[in-house]
Amino acid sequence: MSLVFCALFPAGHAIDSALSEAGLQQAEAAGRYLKDVRFSRVFVSDMLQAVQTAESILKHNSSCLGLQMSFGIAEGRKVKELKEMAEAAGQTFPGFTPPNGETQEQVKQRVQEFLEKMLQQVGSERCRDGGQDGPLETCPVEGKPDNGLRDVPVHVLVVTHGALMCVAVRYFVEELGCCVPQGCDKAYMFSLSPNTGVCWFILTVKEEQQRFVLSGIRCVFVHRADHIKH
Repeated sequence: MSLVFCALFPAGHAIDSALSEAGLQQAEAAGRYLKDVRFSRVFVSDMLQAVQTAESILKHNSSCLGLQMSFGIAEGRKVKELKEMAEAAGQTFPGFTPPNGETQEQVKQRVQEFLEKMLQQVGSERCRDGGQDGPLETCPVEGKPDNGLRDVPVHVLVVTHGALMCVAVRYFVEELGCCVPQGCDKAYMFSLSPNTGVCWFILTVKEEQQRFVLSGIRCVFVHRADHIKH
């Protein structure tokens, strides 16, 4: 199974606002970049920016599960304001927790809960369908003929905000033992993706006592943004 994260973190805009014209163009570019991937499931934050991006990537979403990050009193503020709040508090961003907002540990807990629900959901569907998703029609990534993804039968898309994605990537690497790409240092792994940046992971799943459990995870790449550089 491959797990694709698409990050939403447009600087200068409110946390839960419509995409700007530039954001819409980036979402369209992400859609073109991922056009050949046959996603089995789609999980989308219920924040407007994420929903608009997912709509640009896919014509029909097979599923929608909120993965939004609660920003407490910072809800609706601009990213620039959050950075200023962090600086005033003597903390770094995105590790900063606004008053009444979620801590990094609470966000990690929600990532864990999401991963568990996603594994059971996708695993159950594969069993119900006899484990057959059909062949991949084309290579999953434009201009990249391999990436180790050609024979992966199930692809899952998660469209969420960059701050949550930072926590998820750190959790995968530090606690789940995710293998990282050669030459990729942790400082880069744990940094914020550009808007509509893509992170791609391959998950190995096995069934144990009528449950589906993660037996391995490997990062194919992180923060890829070739689609918005052209």
